[in-house]
Amino acid sequence: MAYPAQTTRIRRELLVKTATAIRAGDLPGRVDRFPLEMRPRRETALRCCVHRERAVLRYRAMALLGFSVQDEEDELKPLADYAREALVRGSRDPRLLTVIEEACGGCVRTAYFVSNACRGCADQSCVAACPKQAIAVRGGQSAIDPDRCVNCGKCKDACAFNAILRIPIPCEEACPVQAIVRGPSGRRELRHDLCIACGKCMQACPFGAVAEQSEVVEVLGALAAGKPMTALFAPALAAQFQAPLERLVGALRRLGFTGVVEVAAGADLAALAERLELEEAPFLTSSCCPAYTGLVEARVPTLAPRVSATPTPLAYAAGLAHERFPGVPRVFISPCVAKRREALAGAVEHVLTFEELGAALVAWGIEVDACDPGPADVQATDRGRAFAMAGGVAAAVGAQAEVLCGLGAETLRRLRLYASGKGPARFLEVMACEGGCIAGPCTLADPKVARRRVPA
Repeated sequence: MAYPAQTTRIRRELLVKTATAIRAGDLPGRVDRFPLEMRPRRETALRCCVHRERAVLRYRAMALLGFSVQDEEDELKPLADYAREALVRGSRDPRLLTVIEEACGGCVRTAYFVSNACRGCADQSCVAACPKQAIAVRGGQSAIDPDRCVNCGKCKDACAFNAILRIPIPCEEACPVQAIVRGPSGRRELRHDLCIACGKCMQACPFGAVAEQSEVVEVLGALAAGKPMTALFAPALAAQFQAPLERLVGALRRLGFTGVVEVAAGADLAALAERLELEEAPFLTSSCCPAYTGLVEARVPTLAPRVSATPTPLAYAAGLAHERFPGVPRVFISPCVAKRREALAGAVEHVLTFEELGAALVAWGIEVDACDPGPADVQATDRGRAFAMAGGVAAAVGAQAEVLCGLGAETLRRLRLYASGKGPARFLEVMACEGGCIAGPCTLADPKVARRRVPA
Protein backbone atom coordinates (compact mmCIF):
# COMPACT_ATOMS: atom_id res chain seq x y z
CA MET A 1 0.00 0.00 0.00
CA ALA A 2 1.26 3.50 -0.83
CA TYR A 3 1.35 6.05 1.99
CA PRO A 4 0.96 9.81 1.46
CA ALA A 5 4.14 11.89 1.40
CA GLN A 6 4.69 14.51 4.08
CA THR A 7 3.61 17.38 1.84
CA THR A 8 0.39 15.51 1.03
CA ARG A 9 -0.28 14.88 4.72
CA ILE A 10 0.20 18.57 5.47
CA ARG A 11 -2.10 19.61 2.63
CA ARG A 12 -4.83 17.26 3.86
CA GLU A 13 -4.45 18.34 7.49
CA LEU A 14 -4.92 21.97 6.46
CA LEU A 15 -7.94 20.97 4.36
CA VAL A 16 -9.56 19.27 7.35
CA LYS A 17 -8.94 22.28 9.60
CA THR A 18 -10.43 24.58 6.97
CA ALA A 19 -13.48 22.37 6.45
CA THR A 20 -14.02 22.09 10.22
CA ALA A 21 -13.90 25.87 10.62
CA ILE A 22 -16.33 26.36 7.73
CA ARG A 23 -18.79 23.91 9.26
CA ALA A 24 -18.52 25.75 12.59
CA GLY A 25 -19.20 29.04 10.82
CA ASP A 26 -15.98 30.56 12.17
CA LEU A 27 -13.42 30.41 9.37
CA PRO A 28 -12.32 34.07 9.73
CA GLY A 29 -11.93 33.62 13.47
CA ARG A 30 -9.75 30.50 13.21
CA VAL A 31 -7.77 30.60 9.97
CA ASP A 32 -4.92 32.87 11.16
CA ARG A 33 -4.00 30.35 13.84
CA PHE A 34 -3.75 27.36 11.49
CA PRO A 35 -0.01 27.82 10.71
CA LEU A 36 0.83 28.19 14.42
CA GLU A 37 -1.27 25.18 15.42
CA MET A 38 0.22 22.98 12.71
CA ARG A 39 3.82 24.07 13.37
CA PRO A 40 4.36 24.81 17.09
CA ARG A 41 7.61 26.62 17.94
CA ARG A 42 9.46 23.58 19.29
CA GLU A 43 8.38 21.09 16.64
CA THR A 44 11.00 19.79 14.21
CA ALA A 45 10.57 21.57 10.87
CA LEU A 46 10.70 19.91 7.45
CA ARG A 47 12.35 23.02 6.03
CA CYS A 48 15.07 25.32 7.38
CA CYS A 49 13.04 26.61 10.34
CA VAL A 50 9.57 26.68 11.84
CA HIS A 51 9.04 30.26 10.62
CA ARG A 52 9.44 29.25 6.99
CA GLU A 53 7.11 26.31 7.60
CA ARG A 54 4.49 28.70 8.92
CA ALA A 55 4.94 31.03 5.95
CA VAL A 56 4.39 28.14 3.55
CA LEU A 57 1.27 27.08 5.46
CA ARG A 58 -0.05 30.64 5.33
CA TYR A 59 0.31 30.77 1.56
CA ARG A 60 -1.17 27.30 1.18
CA ALA A 61 -4.16 28.52 3.20
CA MET A 62 -4.43 31.50 0.83
CA ALA A 63 -4.69 29.09 -2.10
CA LEU A 64 -7.31 27.04 -0.24
CA LEU A 65 -9.29 30.24 0.20
CA GLY A 66 -9.14 30.63 -3.59
CA PHE A 67 -6.45 33.31 -3.96
CA SER A 68 -3.27 33.36 -6.02
CA VAL A 69 -0.11 33.77 -3.95
CA GLN A 70 1.36 35.88 -6.76
CA ASP A 71 -1.37 38.52 -6.21
CA GLU A 72 -0.33 39.27 -2.64
CA GLU A 73 0.30 43.01 -2.16
CA ASP A 74 0.42 43.21 1.64
CA GLU A 75 2.32 40.48 3.53
CA LEU A 76 0.68 41.63 6.78
CA LYS A 77 -2.86 41.14 5.50
CA PRO A 78 -4.49 38.56 7.80
CA LEU A 79 -5.84 35.30 6.42
CA ALA A 80 -9.10 36.28 8.13
CA ASP A 81 -9.52 39.12 5.62
CA TYR A 82 -9.01 36.72 2.73
CA ALA A 83 -11.56 34.36 4.30
CA ARG A 84 -14.17 37.13 4.56
CA GLU A 85 -13.58 38.04 0.90
CA ALA A 86 -13.91 34.38 -0.11
CA LEU A 87 -17.24 34.04 1.66
CA VAL A 88 -18.79 36.78 -0.51
CA ARG A 89 -16.82 36.21 -3.72
CA GLY A 90 -18.97 36.15 -6.84
CA SER A 91 -16.52 34.89 -9.49
CA ARG A 92 -13.76 32.32 -9.89
CA ASP A 93 -10.11 32.95 -10.72
CA PRO A 94 -9.26 31.35 -14.09
CA ARG A 95 -5.70 30.70 -12.87
CA LEU A 96 -6.17 27.27 -11.33
CA LEU A 97 -2.70 26.73 -9.86
CA THR A 98 -0.33 28.96 -7.92
CA VAL A 99 3.35 28.57 -6.98
CA ILE A 100 4.39 29.21 -3.38
CA GLU A 101 7.82 30.82 -3.72
CA GLU A 102 8.66 30.24 -0.06
CA ALA A 103 8.17 26.50 -0.55
CA CYS A 104 10.08 26.19 -3.84
CA GLY A 105 13.51 24.59 -3.43
CA GLY A 106 15.02 26.77 -6.16
CA CYS A 107 16.34 23.67 -7.93
CA VAL A 108 19.31 24.20 -10.21
CA ARG A 109 18.95 23.38 -13.89
CA THR A 110 18.77 19.72 -14.86
CA ALA A 111 22.31 18.37 -14.65
CA TYR A 112 24.47 15.24 -14.60
CA PHE A 113 26.50 14.34 -11.53
CA VAL A 114 29.29 11.83 -10.94
CA SER A 115 28.56 9.85 -7.78
CA ASN A 116 31.06 8.12 -5.48
CA ALA A 117 30.27 4.85 -7.31
CA CYS A 118 32.77 5.98 -9.96
CA ARG A 119 35.80 3.65 -10.02
CA GLY A 120 38.02 5.81 -12.22
CA CYS A 121 38.21 2.90 -14.65
CA ALA A 122 40.94 2.56 -17.25
CA ASP A 123 38.38 2.48 -20.05
CA GLN A 124 37.26 6.08 -19.41
CA SER A 125 34.22 5.48 -21.61
CA CYS A 126 32.47 8.56 -20.21
CA VAL A 127 35.35 10.77 -21.37
CA ALA A 128 35.26 9.21 -24.83
CA ALA A 129 31.48 9.57 -25.11
CA CYS A 130 31.34 13.28 -24.27
CA PRO A 131 31.03 15.40 -27.45
CA LYS A 132 32.06 18.61 -25.63
CA GLN A 133 35.14 17.40 -23.72
CA ALA A 134 33.31 18.24 -20.49
CA ILE A 135 34.59 15.18 -18.56
CA ALA A 136 38.07 14.50 -17.23
CA VAL A 137 39.46 11.95 -14.76
CA ARG A 138 41.05 13.65 -11.77
CA GLY A 139 42.35 11.93 -8.65
CA GLY A 140 41.01 8.57 -9.75
CA GLN A 141 37.45 9.79 -10.40
CA SER A 142 35.59 11.41 -13.29
CA ALA A 143 34.46 15.02 -12.98
CA ILE A 144 32.02 17.02 -15.11
CA ASP A 145 32.72 20.63 -16.03
CA PRO A 146 29.25 22.29 -15.74
CA ASP A 147 30.26 25.17 -18.03
CA ARG A 148 30.93 22.79 -20.91
CA CYS A 149 28.24 20.20 -20.24
CA VAL A 150 25.20 20.35 -22.54
CA ASN A 151 23.19 17.70 -20.64
CA CYS A 152 23.16 15.24 -23.53
CA GLY A 153 23.44 12.25 -21.18
CA LYS A 154 25.92 10.33 -23.31
CA CYS A 155 28.33 9.97 -20.39
CA LYS A 156 25.60 8.38 -18.28
CA ASP A 157 24.76 5.90 -21.05
CA ALA A 158 28.42 4.97 -21.46
CA CYS A 159 29.26 4.37 -17.77
CA ALA A 160 29.52 0.66 -16.95
CA PHE A 161 29.01 1.27 -13.22
CA ASN A 162 25.91 3.48 -13.47
CA ALA A 163 27.95 6.00 -11.53
CA ILE A 164 26.67 9.07 -13.35
CA LEU A 165 23.29 10.36 -12.22
CA ARG A 166 20.85 12.70 -13.89
CA ILE A 167 19.52 15.30 -11.44
CA PRO A 168 16.19 16.56 -12.82
CA ILE A 169 13.91 19.44 -11.86
CA PRO A 170 10.77 17.44 -10.99
CA CYS A 171 8.13 20.04 -11.81
CA GLU A 172 9.72 20.98 -15.15
CA GLU A 173 10.18 17.31 -16.04
CA ALA A 174 6.52 16.58 -15.32
CA CYS A 175 5.04 19.50 -17.27
CA PRO A 176 4.22 18.44 -20.85
CA VAL A 177 3.87 22.02 -22.18
CA GLN A 178 6.87 23.80 -20.56
CA ALA A 179 4.58 25.99 -18.47
CA ILE A 180 6.96 25.86 -15.48
CA VAL A 181 9.92 28.23 -15.87
CA ARG A 182 12.77 29.51 -13.73
CA GLY A 183 12.02 33.04 -12.53
CA PRO A 184 14.44 35.91 -11.80
CA SER A 185 14.76 34.83 -8.15
CA GLY A 186 15.76 31.29 -9.13
CA ARG A 187 12.40 29.94 -7.98
CA ARG A 188 9.93 28.39 -10.42
CA GLU A 189 7.06 30.35 -11.93
CA LEU A 190 3.93 29.17 -13.74
CA ARG A 191 3.08 30.41 -17.22
CA HIS A 192 -0.72 30.49 -17.02
CA ASP A 193 -0.97 31.21 -20.75
CA LEU A 194 0.64 27.81 -21.45
CA CYS A 195 -0.73 25.75 -18.54
CA ILE A 196 -3.24 22.98 -19.40
CA ALA A 197 -4.05 22.32 -15.71
CA CYS A 198 -2.97 18.68 -15.83
CA GLY A 199 -1.67 18.94 -12.24
CA LYS A 200 1.53 17.04 -13.04
CA CYS A 201 3.71 19.76 -11.50
CA MET A 202 1.66 19.65 -8.30
CA GLN A 203 2.12 15.89 -8.06
CA ALA A 204 5.82 15.99 -8.90
CA CYS A 205 7.11 18.81 -6.69
CA PRO A 206 8.73 17.26 -3.57
CA PHE A 207 8.57 20.63 -1.78
CA GLY A 208 4.79 21.01 -2.11
CA ALA A 209 5.33 24.36 -3.81
CA VAL A 210 2.43 24.12 -6.31
CA ALA A 211 -1.07 24.52 -4.94
CA GLU A 212 -4.61 24.58 -6.30
CA GLN A 213 -6.76 27.66 -5.96
CA SER A 214 -9.72 26.01 -4.30
CA GLU A 215 -13.49 26.61 -4.17
CA VAL A 216 -13.84 24.79 -0.87
CA VAL A 217 -15.05 27.94 0.95
CA GLU A 218 -17.92 28.53 -1.47
CA VAL A 219 -19.06 24.90 -1.65
CA LEU A 220 -18.73 23.86 2.00
CA GLY A 221 -20.01 27.25 3.15
CA ALA A 222 -23.20 26.70 1.14
CA LEU A 223 -23.59 23.15 2.51
CA ALA A 224 -23.06 24.33 6.08
CA ALA A 225 -25.73 26.98 5.55
CA GLY A 226 -28.18 24.36 4.28
CA LYS A 227 -28.41 25.77 0.77
CA PRO A 228 -29.55 23.32 -1.94
CA MET A 229 -26.73 21.93 -4.11
CA THR A 230 -26.47 19.01 -6.51
CA ALA A 231 -23.43 16.71 -6.40
CA LEU A 232 -22.18 15.31 -9.71
CA PHE A 233 -19.52 12.78 -8.83
CA ALA A 234 -16.86 11.46 -11.21
CA PRO A 235 -16.82 7.71 -11.95
CA ALA A 236 -13.48 7.41 -10.12
CA LEU A 237 -14.96 8.53 -6.79
CA ALA A 238 -16.55 5.17 -5.96
CA ALA A 239 -13.12 3.55 -6.29
CA GLN A 240 -11.73 5.75 -3.50
CA PHE A 241 -13.72 4.02 -0.74
CA GLN A 242 -14.19 0.42 0.37
CA ALA A 243 -17.88 1.05 0.94
CA PRO A 244 -20.49 0.22 -1.74
CA LEU A 245 -21.57 2.96 -4.15
CA GLU A 246 -25.00 3.24 -2.48
CA ARG A 247 -23.39 4.16 0.86
CA LEU A 248 -21.23 6.79 -0.84
CA VAL A 249 -24.44 8.31 -2.21
CA GLY A 250 -25.80 8.24 1.34
CA ALA A 251 -22.70 10.07 2.59
CA LEU A 252 -23.16 12.81 0.01
CA ARG A 253 -26.76 13.26 1.13
CA ARG A 254 -25.70 13.43 4.80
CA LEU A 255 -23.17 16.07 3.86
CA GLY A 256 -26.06 18.19 2.64
CA PHE A 257 -26.34 17.65 -1.10
CA THR A 258 -30.01 17.69 -2.11
CA GLY A 259 -29.38 15.91 -5.41
CA VAL A 260 -26.80 13.28 -6.40
CA VAL A 261 -25.93 12.50 -10.02
CA GLU A 262 -23.49 9.93 -11.37
CA VAL A 263 -21.32 11.53 -14.05
CA ALA A 264 -20.95 7.97 -15.31
CA ALA A 265 -24.51 8.42 -16.63
CA GLY A 266 -23.06 11.16 -18.83
CA ALA A 267 -20.30 8.74 -19.81
CA ASP A 268 -22.94 6.30 -21.06
CA LEU A 269 -24.34 9.02 -23.33
CA ALA A 270 -20.88 10.15 -24.45
CA ALA A 271 -19.90 6.60 -25.42
CA LEU A 272 -23.01 6.19 -27.56
CA ALA A 273 -22.42 9.54 -29.28
CA GLU A 274 -18.74 8.79 -29.95
CA ARG A 275 -19.67 5.38 -31.36
CA LEU A 276 -22.03 7.05 -33.84
CA GLU A 277 -19.45 9.74 -34.62
CA LEU A 278 -16.82 7.10 -35.35
CA GLU A 279 -19.09 5.45 -37.92
CA GLU A 280 -18.76 8.60 -40.04
CA ALA A 281 -15.01 9.13 -39.54
CA PRO A 282 -11.96 7.09 -40.57
CA PHE A 283 -10.25 7.92 -37.27
CA LEU A 284 -11.24 9.57 -33.99
CA THR A 285 -9.60 10.38 -30.67
CA SER A 286 -11.36 10.80 -27.34
CA SER A 287 -12.30 14.16 -25.84
CA CYS A 288 -13.26 13.48 -22.22
CA CYS A 289 -9.90 14.53 -20.63
CA PRO A 290 -9.45 18.34 -20.73
CA ALA A 291 -5.72 18.08 -20.01
CA TYR A 292 -5.27 15.83 -23.05
CA THR A 293 -7.28 18.04 -25.39
CA GLY A 294 -5.30 21.02 -24.07
CA LEU A 295 -2.09 19.17 -24.93
CA VAL A 296 -3.32 18.55 -28.47
CA GLU A 297 -4.03 22.26 -28.95
CA ALA A 298 -0.63 23.22 -27.57
CA ARG A 299 1.71 20.57 -28.97
CA VAL A 300 -0.04 18.64 -31.77
CA PRO A 301 -2.56 21.07 -33.31
CA THR A 302 -2.75 19.10 -36.55
CA LEU A 303 -4.49 16.33 -34.58
CA ALA A 304 -7.21 18.70 -33.29
CA PRO A 305 -9.66 18.01 -36.17
CA ARG A 306 -9.63 14.34 -35.17
CA VAL A 307 -10.58 15.01 -31.54
CA SER A 308 -14.16 13.92 -30.99
CA ALA A 309 -16.76 16.69 -31.10
CA THR A 310 -18.90 14.74 -28.63
CA PRO A 311 -19.48 16.61 -25.34
CA THR A 312 -17.68 15.26 -22.30
CA PRO A 313 -19.36 13.00 -19.72
CA LEU A 314 -19.44 15.98 -17.36
CA ALA A 315 -21.23 18.11 -19.94
CA TYR A 316 -23.88 15.44 -20.45
CA ALA A 317 -24.27 14.87 -16.71
CA ALA A 318 -24.58 18.61 -16.08
CA GLY A 319 -27.49 18.67 -18.52
CA LEU A 320 -29.14 15.73 -16.75
CA ALA A 321 -28.68 17.46 -13.39
CA HIS A 322 -30.23 20.67 -14.71
CA GLU A 323 -33.26 18.76 -16.01
CA ARG A 324 -33.75 16.98 -12.67
CA PHE A 325 -32.91 19.92 -10.39
CA PRO A 326 -33.40 23.13 -12.38
CA GLY A 327 -31.83 26.24 -10.86
CA VAL A 328 -29.88 24.29 -8.22
CA PRO A 329 -26.10 24.94 -8.24
CA ARG A 330 -24.15 21.93 -9.50
CA VAL A 331 -20.90 20.77 -7.88
CA PHE A 332 -18.64 18.39 -9.78
CA ILE A 333 -16.62 16.14 -7.45
CA SER A 334 -13.40 15.70 -9.36
CA PRO A 335 -10.18 13.64 -9.27
CA CYS A 336 -8.17 16.36 -11.01
CA VAL A 337 -7.38 20.03 -11.59
CA ALA A 338 -8.22 20.01 -15.31
CA LYS A 339 -11.95 19.65 -14.74
CA ARG A 340 -11.90 23.04 -13.01
CA ARG A 341 -11.12 24.49 -16.44
CA GLU A 342 -14.15 22.75 -17.93
CA ALA A 343 -16.26 24.12 -15.07
CA LEU A 344 -15.02 27.64 -15.80
CA ALA A 345 -16.32 27.22 -19.35
CA GLY A 346 -19.80 26.83 -17.89
CA ALA A 347 -20.26 23.08 -17.44
CA VAL A 348 -21.07 23.41 -13.72
CA GLU A 349 -21.05 26.11 -11.07
CA HIS A 350 -18.40 24.62 -8.75
CA VAL A 351 -15.76 21.91 -8.40
CA LEU A 352 -14.81 20.01 -5.26
CA THR A 353 -11.87 17.60 -5.48
CA PHE A 354 -11.80 14.12 -3.96
CA GLU A 355 -9.34 15.37 -1.33
CA GLU A 356 -11.62 18.28 -0.46
CA LEU A 357 -14.62 15.95 -0.21
CA GLY A 358 -12.60 13.66 2.05
CA ALA A 359 -11.77 16.60 4.32
CA ALA A 360 -15.45 17.59 4.42
CA LEU A 361 -16.49 14.07 5.43
CA VAL A 362 -13.97 14.18 8.29
CA ALA A 363 -15.12 17.64 9.38
CA TRP A 364 -18.78 16.59 9.32
CA GLY A 365 -17.96 13.35 11.18
CA ILE A 366 -19.34 11.14 8.39
CA GLU A 367 -18.16 7.53 7.99
CA VAL A 368 -19.04 6.42 4.47
CA ASP A 369 -19.47 2.74 5.33
CA ALA A 370 -21.88 3.67 8.16
CA CYS A 371 -24.22 5.76 5.99
CA ASP A 372 -27.67 4.60 4.96
CA PRO A 373 -27.47 3.26 1.41
CA GLY A 374 -29.54 4.69 -1.40
CA PRO A 375 -29.50 5.15 -5.16
CA ALA A 376 -28.30 8.27 -6.94
CA ASP A 377 -31.01 10.46 -8.48
CA VAL A 378 -29.42 9.82 -11.89
CA GLN A 379 -27.74 6.42 -12.19
CA ALA A 380 -25.31 4.85 -14.66
CA THR A 381 -24.32 1.47 -16.02
CA ASP A 382 -21.08 -0.32 -15.16
CA ARG A 383 -19.85 0.51 -18.66
CA GLY A 384 -20.08 4.22 -17.89
CA ARG A 385 -18.51 3.70 -14.47
CA ALA A 386 -15.53 2.03 -16.15
CA PHE A 387 -14.56 5.42 -17.67
CA ALA A 388 -12.64 5.87 -14.40
CA MET A 389 -9.93 3.51 -15.64
CA ALA A 390 -7.72 3.60 -18.71
CA GLY A 391 -9.37 1.60 -21.48
CA GLY A 392 -12.87 2.28 -20.21
CA VAL A 393 -13.71 4.78 -22.95
CA ALA A 394 -12.37 2.53 -25.70
CA ALA A 395 -14.31 -0.47 -24.35
CA ALA A 396 -17.54 1.54 -24.24
CA VAL A 397 -17.07 2.90 -27.76
CA GLY A 398 -16.37 -0.66 -28.91
CA ALA A 399 -13.87 0.08 -31.65
CA GLN A 400 -10.42 -1.09 -32.65
CA ALA A 401 -8.52 1.17 -30.27
CA GLU A 402 -5.20 2.17 -28.79
CA VAL A 403 -5.04 3.47 -25.22
CA LEU A 404 -2.36 5.94 -24.10
CA CYS A 405 -1.78 7.02 -20.50
CA GLY A 406 0.28 9.99 -19.39
CA LEU A 407 1.37 13.05 -21.33
CA GLY A 408 5.08 12.33 -21.67
CA ALA A 409 7.43 12.04 -24.62
CA GLU A 410 6.17 8.64 -25.77
CA THR A 411 2.56 9.85 -25.82
CA LEU A 412 3.59 12.90 -27.84
CA ARG A 413 5.42 10.64 -30.29
CA ARG A 414 2.32 8.48 -30.75
CA LEU A 415 0.07 11.52 -31.16
CA ARG A 416 2.30 12.88 -33.92
CA LEU A 417 2.16 9.49 -35.61
CA TYR A 418 -1.64 9.61 -35.60
CA ALA A 419 -1.60 13.25 -36.75
CA SER A 420 0.43 12.17 -39.78
CA GLY A 421 -2.23 9.58 -40.64
CA LYS A 422 -0.02 6.59 -39.80
CA GLY A 423 -1.63 5.46 -36.56
CA PRO A 424 -2.67 1.77 -36.43
CA ALA A 425 -6.07 2.14 -34.68
CA ARG A 426 -9.38 3.75 -35.64
CA PHE A 427 -10.00 5.09 -32.13
CA LEU A 428 -7.41 6.59 -29.80
CA GLU A 429 -8.17 6.98 -26.09
CA VAL A 430 -5.80 9.25 -24.17
CA MET A 431 -5.78 9.88 -20.42
CA ALA A 432 -3.50 12.45 -18.79
CA CYS A 433 -2.96 10.24 -15.74
CA GLU A 434 -1.32 6.82 -15.65
CA GLY A 435 -4.09 4.28 -15.25
CA GLY A 436 -6.83 6.84 -15.86
CA CYS A 437 -8.81 9.13 -13.57
CA ILE A 438 -8.32 6.78 -10.61
CA ALA A 439 -4.75 8.17 -10.49
CA GLY A 440 -5.67 11.86 -10.76
CA PRO A 441 -3.64 14.44 -8.82
CA CYS A 442 -6.46 15.03 -6.32
CA THR A 443 -7.44 11.43 -5.53
CA LEU A 444 -7.34 9.69 -2.15
CA ALA A 445 -6.76 5.97 -2.76
CA ASP A 446 -3.71 4.12 -4.03
CA PRO A 447 -4.42 3.71 -7.79
CA LYS A 448 -3.57 -0.01 -7.60
CA VAL A 449 -6.26 -0.48 -4.96
CA ALA A 450 -8.71 1.79 -6.77
CA ARG A 451 -8.29 -0.17 -10.01
CA ARG A 452 -9.66 -3.31 -8.31
CA ARG A 453 -12.79 -1.44 -7.27
CA VAL A 454 -13.76 -0.26 -10.78
CA PRO A 455 -16.51 -2.41 -12.36
CA ALA A 456 -15.14 -4.80 -14.99
